[in-house]
Amino acid sequence: MTLAQFTAQFNSKNTIILLEGKRNVLESDKEKLILLGNLLATHLPLATFRSGNADGADFYFSQGVLQVAPEQLQVITPYDKHREKQNNAYETISLDQIDLVNEPEVVYQSKSNKKTKSLIDKYVGGVKDRFSIKAAYIIRDTVKVTGTNSGVPPANFAFFYDDLVNPKTGGTGHTMDVCDMNKVPYLTQEDWANWI
Repeated sequence: MTLAQFTAQFNSKNTIILLEGKRNVLESDKEKLILLGNLLATHLPLATFRSGNADGADFYFSQGVLQVAPEQLQVITPYDKHREKQNNAYETISLDQIDLVNEPEVVYQSKSNKKTKSLIDKYVGGVKDRFSIKAAYIIRDTVKVTGTNSGVPPANFAFFYDDLVNPKTGGTGHTMDVCDMNKVPYLTQEDWANWI
């Protein structure tokens, strides 16, 4: 897919594009992430760009969007005030605002992450300790893709910055798996790097 093809297909008011990836970003790649965020915001003035507000790739992608169109940046956070000082999004949606008991599909898909499966039910049931909070990050990653019954729309496309040596691991890997489950197409830097 070329940038022109992507723009023709996804520049609409209802498009949600997920920009995210690993916390560890190679120094030589930081500028590329900023450039992609900038490029996408420039070519898709009607779309909304969604981030998880994490350090690393999320931050650099968001910087590129913010240079062009801060009003197009939305973040979904695992809890209120998450990295608040680094959050310059026009819209922030926290898991604290979402009644997860009424989001069975989000909970079900979050449990596909084997490492946090046992913590998901505890967290949804109201346990908020230093262990169960790990579940909030995985649930946040699921919501970024699936949206919610309560009005958060699902993503239409995603751009990832992955660890190419150890791909599809951790929270980024979970988010990619949720994209696969929901047939949300995505590109990694192996593809989108050709656009910049």
